[in-house]
Amino acid sequence: MRSLSGVKPTGSLHIGNYFGAIKQFIKLQNKYEGFYFVADYHSLNTGIEPKTLQKASLEIISNYLALGLDPDKSTIFLQSQVPEVAELTLLLGNITPMGLLQRAHSYKDKIAKDIQPNHGLFSYPLLMASDILLYDSDLVPVGRDQKQHLEITRDIAIKFNNTYNQKVFKIPEPLILDNLAVVKGTDGRKMSKSYGNVIEIFAPKKKLKKQVMGIITDSIPLEQPKDPDKCNVFSIYKLFSSKEEQEKMRSNYLGGNYGYGHAKLALYNKILAYFERCRIKKQKLEANPQYVKEVLEIGSSKARNIAIKKISKVKKVMGLIGNIY
Repeated sequence: MRSLSGVKPTGSLHIGNYFGAIKQFIKLQNKYEGFYFVADYHSLNTGIEPKTLQKASLEIISNYLALGLDPDKSTIFLQSQVPEVAELTLLLGNITPMGLLQRAHSYKDKIAKDIQPNHGLFSYPLLMASDILLYDSDLVPVGRDQKQHLEITRDIAIKFNNTYNQKVFKIPEPLILDNLAVVKGTDGRKMSKSYGNVIEIFAPKKKLKKQVMGIITDSIPLEQPKDPDKCNVFSIYKLFSSKEEQEKMRSNYLGGNYGYGHAKLALYNKILAYFERCRIKKQKLEANPQYVKEVLEIGSSKARNIAIKKISKVKKVMGLIGNIY
């Protein structure tokens, strides 16, 4: 069984990325044939600066490797190194109804916010469908809030197969990750770089401490008891700690004479300890950028070999003449 997932290159990963998806992806690679790609094509509709995009693409790969994604178990590649995905997007666009794309959450959300969308944003679900269908993906791990995009992919695949009366594409199934954690950011909202409320996994220690100490709390005095279930510091601490450690901090909150500064310092130390090995591995990868590029080259080559065969079949079914040279 082949599972596939892609991520936009947004540079440094934060703990919301990790507990929200990456931790589960790393576990899945021991059960399924994993295909993991950096979705650099998808980033273009945001107007990202070229040099920033290049740097972020390599950064996300080194982050993944440092956190435990294994190139011996998973195919790790760059979306733009497989140009057939763009060709498939064009081909599928000829059988995809406009209304299907107009109903996509990613498009409707931007319209609701009075953001002028470009064609790249409008056709985002179509490119995503190509990402999935090009590699005969069986499973796509997603949270329930992302299920719609996979449903669109399924609709497109079924319509194509029915239009040409051939089973060209596998109909992928969602692998719903019910245990995905929705991590709150330093301001209490969902952790997101767009909100500027993140705690970065690989930030220098001084910056990491500043981010943790910047978590917004109420103004209850040090000596008074506090409710841990209403404190964002405690909610994040639970991601990194054992039940026993959580109960000890809970007692500290309820007992009084325990300030939020104490809790934040405890959280900072837990984050450092949790990712200590990953941070060491990340430093080694930064000292050997050629290895990261080699991982991408090998993965992209493998992915493209699969893509070439699939696009050839698609074109033949659609009546397009293949290579005549």
